[in-house]
Amino acid sequence: MNPGQQITFTRWMHAGTPWIWINAAAVSASLLLLGGLLTLITVRGMAHFWPASVYEFILEDDEGQPYRLVGQIRETEKVPVAQLGDRADSHDLAGSEITRLLIKTGNRDVTGQDFRWIRASRIRQQKAPVSMTLFEREEWGVFFGQIVGLKKDGELLTTRDAWADLQAMWSYTEALRAEINALERAEIGRINYQLERLRLRGRQLQLDGVTERTPFEAIEVERQALEQDYKKLEERVIALYAEARRDAVVVRTGTDAASDRDLPLFNITRFWRPNAMNVWQRTGHFFKKLWTFIVDEPREANTEGGIYPAIFGTILMVLLMTVFVAPFGVVAGVYLKEYAKQGVLTRTIRIAVNNLAGVPSIVYGVFGLGFFVYTLGGSIDSLFYQAALPAPTFGTGGLMWASLTLALLTLPVVIVSTEEGLARIPRAIREGSLALGATQWETLWRTIVPMASPGIMTGLILAVARAAGEVAPLMLVGVVKLAPTLPLDGNFPFLHLERKFMHLGFHIYDVGFQSPNVEAARPLVYATAFLLVVVILLLNIVAIHVRNGLREKYKGLET
Repeated sequence: MNPGQQITFTRWMHAGTPWIWINAAAVSASLLLLGGLLTLITVRGMAHFWPASVYEFILEDDEGQPYRLVGQIRETEKVPVAQLGDRADSHDLAGSEITRLLIKTGNRDVTGQDFRWIRASRIRQQKAPVSMTLFEREEWGVFFGQIVGLKKDGELLTTRDAWADLQAMWSYTEALRAEINALERAEIGRINYQLERLRLRGRQLQLDGVTERTPFEAIEVERQALEQDYKKLEERVIALYAEARRDAVVVRTGTDAASDRDLPLFNITRFWRPNAMNVWQRTGHFFKKLWTFIVDEPREANTEGGIYPAIFGTILMVLLMTVFVAPFGVVAGVYLKEYAKQGVLTRTIRIAVNNLAGVPSIVYGVFGLGFFVYTLGGSIDSLFYQAALPAPTFGTGGLMWASLTLALLTLPVVIVSTEEGLARIPRAIREGSLALGATQWETLWRTIVPMASPGIMTGLILAVARAAGEVAPLMLVGVVKLAPTLPLDGNFPFLHLERKFMHLGFHIYDVGFQSPNVEAARPLVYATAFLLVVVILLLNIVAIHVRNGLREKYKGLET
């Protein structure tokens, strides 16, 4: 290298150009990895809703005898022959590796399994019959077979078009199911809630030492009236159940009548013939199933059904967390920046706040369990909910304690962003406001804080993004695998802060690591992760839209 080249290289290094390229490369690699992860989640998750074809395989067993297998191809992989060991046969030894197919066989109540690996070398015939039907059920997962008849009250019906008649009968059954759900959840649920409140009222009167019979008699009159209404509704529900369970479809799983199975229509959530669908029909079915996944409740140990309670719980918890953290974080940031005397104590507080942002989230969960749940919740139960004891009301994990715990977790972010937003406001704005006769309070809350609101919103955006994805602290302060009721309903006081709730992040953990059927739950992990990303993105888009509006409003004042 000659002296001229060395001088040019030295200037190039001192100018910082290499570090710019290194940072650009690091950012590009991070974006590529993030894009690849999101693509993987999207493809694997959305593939679960596509109506894949159902195949009928004729296979050869170890003794060379043919047998039949029906199912959907879930995965394909290549395995080295050496890995098979003694299980390899003459067909496998023809090459260095074999191809295996993971088949979703369904019919778990018949075969005892949902999935099965087969070797491609043992497939003698593979076809996709148009009449092959897939049934999704409330229990026992999916069922594959061909419709051979319909039954009503156990009697086989004579029908010319079994498929059309099945659709009509199932639509009627679905109407009955909807009526049953409305009665059980709305009417019967309301009566049960009122009966429980009457019981607690009577218990509270006993604890207060009331000896007069009048209030107890009034409670008894109300209780009897509610029980009469409950009995009428119960009779109606029993009659609806009997009517809904009388119809069934006869499905053939094999080649003869010995393999016929009766599937009650009340147990079937939907059915379709994927092999008879064209591309447009499959696309329509894809979006219908995706929507059902979003609005339905989970079933079969969370490996089937939808995730609506988890979406609802996640959004509601994030909104409550924002309500809790915003005022405290903003007030704390304003005090540290505008009112607190800048000295050793203030610097120490700032260092503590910054360090709190790095504390593991599980530590906040332990604190929330010990302070919010056991201390505050236990005290609230002792003071206001004695009638319900020993069953805890607020002395156990719930929506409010989870929101407060995450508010505490994200509080440092909001405080720091508030201080930084206030620091960007020119000093001339403050002096001009004071010179016009405004007090320090008026200057701060009518001029400075509104101008700093874009920076404050940035902190809230970061807080929402972190809170929506946290799982560890929630496992200690209120999240559950399956919540029987939503925290928000039509019963007074409508928003029940003491109730436990479901969360998308915990749902991913539960389905992915606690599911009894790993293969069936794997697509739901990707699908739920995709929806969690979408929920966080939508929450952030709303916050960013508000921030941009505030930034545009006060843009001219910051110069």
